[in-house]
Amino acid sequence: MDHLITPVTADRIPDLVSSVEALFREDGGRRDPTMDLTWPRREGAAYYTELLRDEDALCLLASRGAVTGHLIGRVRRRDPLRPGVVTAALESMRVAREMRRSGVGTALVAAFASWAGEKGADHCEVTAYSTNATALAFYRRHGFTDFELTLRR
Repeated sequence: MDHLITPVTADRIPDLVSSVEALFREDGGRRDPTMDLTWPRREGAAYYTELLRDEDALCLLASRGAVTGHLIGRVRRRDPLRPGVVTAALESMRVAREMRRSGVGTALVAAFASWAGEKGADHCEVTAYSTNATALAFYRRHGFTDFELTLRR
């Protein structure tokens, strides 16, 4: 059975929030000691409900019976340092641990890239923790290249 990639609808917000909450625990919670792991449960439903109304936002769920992942994307049209450039930002993505390397992530990124093209994006970008070698390798396999590096002290 293939994974079904579908836009999030209002009735699926709880599924999206659960996936985001898992991402916070698995990624940010392990790599950023200041990450507020309660944010998805506390603020997620309102945040993502509002995002569904935004024409420059994409909210996807992957499922195969149960939810196997999500992707949140946004289009950024106004950057005073890069006039006229439209950027599609992959803001959040997770694939359930047991579904990794099964094509779910590839399908989510393909849907995001297609949407970004429809929105007139000049390029796509994603950020990942520098210590998340698996995510970095995944994104590089899908055409993303190193661009900026944030250093923290």
